[in-house]
Amino acid sequence: MTTAALAPHAFTALDRCDRCGAQAFVRAVLTSGDLLFCAHHGREYGEALAAKALVVEDGSETINKKPSPSAY
Repeated sequence: MTTAALAPHAFTALDRCDRCGAQAFVRAVLTSGDLLFCAHHGREYGEALAAKALVVEDGSETINKKPSPSAY
């Protein structure tokens, strides 16, 4: 049996948290599909996600890496 490697997810402003609707920075790949979470909910559910998910991607290091247009 072979398994395919999952391509890393490129988080964008269009990715929204499945819990609250904020911008998503955490992706959990489950056998039934993907879940996206903001950094807050990714931390809140992190332990449970790690136990059940095939892969958990955390892109929260990119928060505020590029200033928003309103910062100018």
